Amino acid sequence: MQASAHRGPFPSRFTFHVSRFICLFASLRLCVKIPPDLDPNISIVVPLRNEEANVLELTRQIFAAFLGETQPLELVLVDDASTDETWQRILQAQRTEPRIRALRHASGGGQSAALWTGFRASKGSIICTLDGDLQNDPADLPRLMKELSSCDLACGVRLTRRDSGLRKISSAVARTARRIALGVDFRDSGCNLRVFRREVLETIPPFDGFHRFMPILADGAGLNVREVPVNHRPRTAGKTKYGVWNRLGRGVRDLVMVALYRKRQLRHIPTEEHKTLVSTKQSVVSSP
Repeated sequence: MQASAHRGPFPSRFTFHVSRFICLFASLRLCVKIPPDLDPNISIVVPLRNEEANVLELTRQIFAAFLGETQPLELVLVDDASTDETWQRILQAQRTEPRIRALRHASGGGQSAALWTGFRASKGSIICTLDGDLQNDPADLPRLMKELSSCDLACGVRLTRRDSGLRKISSAVARTARRIALGVDFRDSGCNLRVFRREVLETIPPFDGFHRFMPILADGAGLNVREVPVNHRPRTAGKTKYGVWNRLGRGVRDLVMVALYRKRQLRHIPTEEHKTLVSTKQSVVSSP
């Protein structure tokens, strides 16, 4: 007698429809924007302090700028112990965009500390940074990334600054002081719109204020640093965290420290390693 082709408690037509449903569900999931199960190649790090009004628009503009990017990326948002709703806005953005990583300081450490926290948490071989106040234009980041084909660190230069006259004057004075004390002249080392290879971090000592000297320290280590004109926009929401007078004493102290460090800074030296061919054959000793 011929055996029945169907086995099991459910009829074959039921099994067929269940299988079709599973296949359809799987295909629908492929249409949903799910981040690949791979480490990102690009990490965008943004320090935030009391920027509740800017977080959602900032994240929207960043992902819009990288809409055509094929490499996997992550957006690392670091809340430096904000006292407003910044953290809640970060979590709100994260619920709709799984590529966002949310980090929060237990107490305020400043912009340099927030950046370094983001660097340590980031996974990309290429790191991008910008301020969280929307004065830096995220649309400039892909253009800076293209510069990495022939340099290690691409820095933005704000040719038309949307700042107060007093801040412009203080920046010009600081540039002159850096040129005299350090013997190097970067037009806008205070611009945090940057893209660099991860290896650049090996040349940066983590101290409070390092972000203002990144191009100078990377240059002192022998890396290729390039300045690129970028857009600068007026602040439309929130308040600036840095005044002219509260940066004066700290700026002088940091300048002296960096000047002493550069005198003893080790430079990057291209190195070649010679490897010999080692035989992997092992002698076999037979037991008596």
